[in-house]
Amino acid sequence: MDYKDVVSVSQLNSYIRKMFWEDDFLQQVFVQGEIANLRDYRGHLYFTLKDEKSSIRAVMWLNNRSKLSFVPEDGMQVIVSGSVSVFERDGIYQVYATYMEPFGLGALYAALEKLKEKLEKEGFFKEDRKRPLPMFPRKIGLVTSKRGAAIRDIISIGTRRYPGVQFVLADCKVQGEGAASAIAAGIKALNEIPDVDVIIVGRGGGSQEDLFVFNDEVVARAIYESRVPIVSAVGHERDVTIADLVADVRAPTPSAAAELVVPDAEQLKSAVNALVQRAYTHVKLEIEDNRKKLESLVSRPCFERPDWFLVAARESLYRLRQDLEDAMRNILNLERQRFNWITGKLDALSPLKILSRGYSVTRSIPDLHVIKNSDEVALDSRVVVTLHKGSIICRVEEKCDEEELEV
Repeated sequence: MDYKDVVSVSQLNSYIRKMFWEDDFLQQVFVQGEIANLRDYRGHLYFTLKDEKSSIRAVMWLNNRSKLSFVPEDGMQVIVSGSVSVFERDGIYQVYATYMEPFGLGALYAALEKLKEKLEKEGFFKEDRKRPLPMFPRKIGLVTSKRGAAIRDIISIGTRRYPGVQFVLADCKVQGEGAASAIAAGIKALNEIPDVDVIIVGRGGGSQEDLFVFNDEVVARAIYESRVPIVSAVGHERDVTIADLVADVRAPTPSAAAELVVPDAEQLKSAVNALVQRAYTHVKLEIEDNRKKLESLVSRPCFERPDWFLVAARESLYRLRQDLEDAMRNILNLERQRFNWITGKLDALSPLKILSRGYSVTRSIPDLHVIKNSDEVALDSRVVVTLHKGSIICRVEEKCDEEELEV
């Protein structure tokens, strides 16, 4: 063995990677396959592309993933464009995808997502526009194929639950070319019948391709514009169609739709009987309660001796009258004492009281000005002197100070 030719694993993987890059075909390949083992790591997509015989790993970086117009999922058929190279660390070759588009049913899913986005912006899916189902529908419209199992299930369950209910069928295709227009026409035709209370639109189970007719915009707009409440009854549990989203109520199967729309007569009868029994029991208890109240009232003194209240009221009135008289008497005594006290004070301060002690008031004539000083009068002027009783008119003959006064 010539050890000069020995290479490391890293050197070997690097060499193989260089060979991949030098191959023009591998620099731009278009690969069709089914997505499997899809994993999202920090925005980068790691997945496997496979067909019936083999598989290859693939990766799409975040900058390329952000340009996608659909959401990749496991099981979706796609066409991937990119280059093929070797991941040196693991020695694994894989597709480095720069572009991806749905293929076949996957393309239908991509178109479906765009239509959902469009209808949602127009308010087709708003909960506040959805109407409640009638409690007791008399006539139910059916938009389905008369040859399918759905109509048999609905009519069988409906008539069993409520024998008097009527059904009106708008026979139409529920898959294949022209089915969407036929379904929309059936909805519009039933809307023109005045006494149709609710419409069930649907079919039995089928493949995903068969059910795609209920994702058509024509069907969605017919449901949205219906004046009658619509129940979508497309026979599938897992996937939700656009018809389900627009309809007022979604039922997973036609049989479930019949149970939602048609009331159960036996249950109604039982409910009515239960209500009647509850009402009877309630009335009986109410009567018994009122009888006890009446017996309690009859035994009261007011019924045994009706004048008892008058006697008690008369005694109460007498006591109140006595209390009022006593209160008025006390108030009068207090006010009389207060009056006498004020009168005494006024009497002590009265000028007449002062005059009765020998004092007098001298006023000039004719203005009757009270003279407080001898300087305020002139000799030979006349003054009036008010005494305790009566007044006298005097003439001033002489003025003198009090200490000079001689009698």
